[in-house]
Amino acid sequence: MNAITRKPEAAPRLASAPLPALKTPSRFAPLLSRVLPPALVVLVLGLAWQIAAGSSGATLPPPSQVWSDSRELILDPFFDRGGLDKGLFWHLAASLTRVFEGFALSAVVGIALGMLVGTSAFAMRGLDPIFQVLRTVPPLAWLPLSLAAFREAQPSAIFVIFITSIWPIIINTAVGVRNVPQDYRNVAAVIRMNGLSWFWQIVLPSAAPYIFTGLRIGVGLSWLAIIAAEMLIGGVGIGFFIWDAWNSSNLSDIIVALFYVGITGFVLDRCVALLGRLATRGVAAS
Repeated sequence: MNAITRKPEAAPRLASAPLPALKTPSRFAPLLSRVLPPALVVLVLGLAWQIAAGSSGATLPPPSQVWSDSRELILDPFFDRGGLDKGLFWHLAASLTRVFEGFALSAVVGIALGMLVGTSAFAMRGLDPIFQVLRTVPPLAWLPLSLAAFREAQPSAIFVIFITSIWPIIINTAVGVRNVPQDYRNVAAVIRMNGLSWFWQIVLPSAAPYIFTGLRIGVGLSWLAIIAAEMLIGGVGIGFFIWDAWNSSNLSDIIVALFYVGITGFVLDRCVALLGRLATRGVAAS
């Protein structure tokens, strides 16, 4: 009698447990990822500064002393008691006014000269060596000549800003014009594009990322130049405020002013970078 083969029984199925719900990332996660790291670094540096400056023999005030010495300056930057006794807002406003005037002039002239140098081989051979020599002159070296020429502090400071920030604008604009792709040039030659259309539709859009790179460098140099120039020409301005605080041996006010200077310079750079992204549809480097 043949052995009866039995079909193996199927293993009992386990009840499927519900999968845990996946946590969706918070909408604040990108913001925290950008804000938290620098905030932690600032906190660590502040603690290190407090420990180092709070020890015996330290010559710089710790953050706690800066707060106690310059609390009014920090909490009320808008006070105006007449003369030079003003809050930091008014000093920054005076400095930014000079920067905007000098930088706007350098942007117009610099882009025009950069276009000329980039499109004309003769202009490049004639002007480029002069530009390379003049751009190495330190900003403050121009101040005595500007004071002798204009005999007033305001136009002298604007000239120093102009002559300091124009060189990266010229050089980057010229490089951008020379780097227009050859394919664009060939297409323009085939369709017989006139000079004005070639400039507005081909050259300017292609060179725009380079132009805004030069503008970002230029606005940074403008801010550096005005701080140094105002230390010498006097009057209302953040540079003069720092120099006056040094003469009064008020290191806490200097530290507060330097914080404002750094934040303002960062905002200026970000503004030009944002303008570049809008103008070039994200092509310009940020």
